[in-house]
Amino acid sequence: MEARLWEYLDGRCAAEEKSAVEKLLVSSQEWKNKYHELLEIQQLVKSTELEQPSLRFAKNVMEEIAKYQIAPATKNYINKKIIWGIAGFFFILIIGFLIYGFGQIDWSAAGESKLPVDFSQIDYSKFFNNNFVNAFMMLNIVLGLLLLDRFLASKRNRRKTEV
Repeated sequence: MEARLWEYLDGRCAAEEKSAVEKLLVSSQEWKNKYHELLEIQQLVKSTELEQPSLRFAKNVMEEIAKYQIAPATKNYINKKIIWGIAGFFFILIIGFLIYGFGQIDWSAAGESKLPVDFSQIDYSKFFNNNFVNAFMMLNIVLGLLLLDRFLASKRNRRKTEV
């Protein structure tokens, strides 16, 4: 009913449809009420103008944003001492492992070229058969591929900006 009445009000319906709606308006009180309701809505829409933003709208918005404190660049809020502390921890950890490893070497047997452990006798399947080790290796491979993708994407973006 509403769709037919809107088409009638807008003048977009065919002649037969127009006469059918006029007959319904004369015969049905429900159609009359709906017609008057839609007619009021149409007149209200025609009489009021939609507000348009001013020509300086974008500039006003930017000026309003400028009043607030903008988030600082990453350099400003990342504490470099923390980064150096983490790097120092890992550096000390690596140095410690190296010192421990060199401490385990028997230096008195310097003339012999044979190592105290025969690596051909070690069964590596015990170590790499563990599910946790496999999951760790897969995670490292995925992270390596993501790192490679980011590196190549940054190279591609630099190339695009240069051109």
